[in-house]
Amino acid sequence: MNYTAHFARHVRLAILRLLAEAPGYALNSSILVDALDALGLAASRDQVRGEIAWLAEQGLATADELPGGLVVATLTERGGDAASGRASVPGVQRPGPKAA
Repeated sequence: MNYTAHFARHVRLAILRLLAEAPGYALNSSILVDALDALGLAASRDQVRGEIAWLAEQGLATADELPGGLVVATLTERGGDAASGRASVPGVQRPGPKAA
């Protein structure tokens, strides 16, 4: 697996985990860019919008585009299962077990 694919798998998991922690299970793409950067996953706004679209295609999130290019991602039940490790989805890094 090349670096780009590996990075995308981690970004997708991080987005799902951030959505799982958010009030209403939803965040906009601008907040996700900042949150990913804080996690050491520097991604451009365009990359984040692309990953949100990918997650929506897989049924892991929904994507609603607002005027001005801002996208609101909302976690689905399937996305919550992937974020917690209850489901394995090709293209999304599987989270490790929680420390005791």
